[in-house]
Amino acid sequence: MKNIILIGVIVLSNVMLSQVAIGKTSVDGDGLLDFASGTTKGIVLPKVTTLTPQVGSLVFDAVDKKVKLYNGEWIDLSINEGAVDTSDQDPYSEEGGTMIIGSETTSATGVLVLESTTKALILPKIASPHLNVKNPSPGMICYDTDKDLLAVYNGLEWAFWRK
Repeated sequence: MKNIILIGVIVLSNVMLSQVAIGKTSVDGDGLLDFASGTTKGIVLPKVTTLTPQVGSLVFDAVDKKVKLYNGEWIDLSINEGAVDTSDQDPYSEEGGTMIIGSETTSATGVLVLESTTKALILPKIASPHLNVKNPSPGMICYDTDKDLLAVYNGLEWAFWRK
């Protein structure tokens, strides 16, 4: 048991201030958090019922049933209303449960906070997620490598974004 705890502490301390690769052995370029290519799994955003405005927040609004980004105002990325069932969410309190990657501290609130002035989140890269992700969860986001677009799923349909 002591070995498991020690390994966990070592892994968490290394993860907190370094680049993290998920599903592969190294991060591409300057990514803070990077995912393997060729996957059919994206990031599933938190399904929130109360929105706390914080620049850079990306959430699935369970009330409006839409993926939203906050950049001083809430921007709807879903276009149309989707569907969500929040009954399966854990009712535990998230106080003190913040995992920070890229810094020792943060003033941001969230379950997972990426802090960096020089590194970015690299989204999971999925070819045609609307065809290849068989059971997407509401709030799923990824980068569509076929369309070169941000893809978000609202529980009913995919929306694709390009600046």
